[in-house]
Amino acid sequence: MSNITTAEVPGAPRLAYSEAGRGPVVVFMHGIGGNRSNWDEQVAYFGAHYRAVAWDARGYGDSDDYPDALRFPDFAADLHRLLDHLAVPAAHLVGLSMGGRIALDFYEQAPARVLSLGLIDTFPGYDDSFTAEAREKFIRLRKQPLLEGKEPRDIAPVVAKTLISPSATPAHYARLVASMTALHKESYMKALEAMTRYEPVANLSAIHVPTLVVVGADDRLTPPSVAREMAAAIPNARLAILRQAGHLSNIEQPEWFNRVLEEFLVGL
Repeated sequence: MSNITTAEVPGAPRLAYSEAGRGPVVVFMHGIGGNRSNWDEQVAYFGAHYRAVAWDARGYGDSDDYPDALRFPDFAADLHRLLDHLAVPAAHLVGLSMGGRIALDFYEQAPARVLSLGLIDTFPGYDDSFTAEAREKFIRLRKQPLLEGKEPRDIAPVVAKTLISPSATPAHYARLVASMTALHKESYMKALEAMTRYEPVANLSAIHVPTLVVVGADDRLTPPSVAREMAAAIPNARLAILRQAGHLSNIEQPEWFNRVLEEFLVGL
């Protein structure tokens, strides 16, 4: 296991990240309710043979908040900044949920900077069946408790229960609650709006880098059926379904997750 250090990308907003090891860069990106600590086991494990990096996206964890509304492509622009700061021309990208959508968005903008994609418990975007009216209703319902005065710590226990599998331990549940409790309230609402209103759906058939699709067998938010469709649409993609895991499969089954991702990376 490698020692994890912390650093930051200067500029506006300032971005915090953790890293360990040396070698090809693997960037881990958390979901909408997370932060870089969600990847601690992966950064430590992959730091043995790679330069493993996990960021706090803008408005998350130790990264800065920002004054204006969020455009979803702002995340991809921040990823450009991170890779430039790391002084690497290209990296392996591993993104969970929202992090997977960021990875797909970045690939469409800068495919030459992507060595491979790890799409974890994620989806390619909302299709036309999710109408503009339905999107706005979804945003209102998700934001309402926060606008009425509740804090992330108040909604965390309920939301975390929807993300774990029946096999999750109390420690897994507590970790997700802690992750959501740490959310920056205003930035979280901005991310919710930006991701829900973002209309492009990733062109999966145009992906021409090695791709691994991973999903928890008990993921109710982005279920295995979505992962199977993604893997079928991406040329030569690999699919792994992790038993006894929910939406954060890397946290519930870190050993299986690490093994699957390591076999994928070693085989490139």
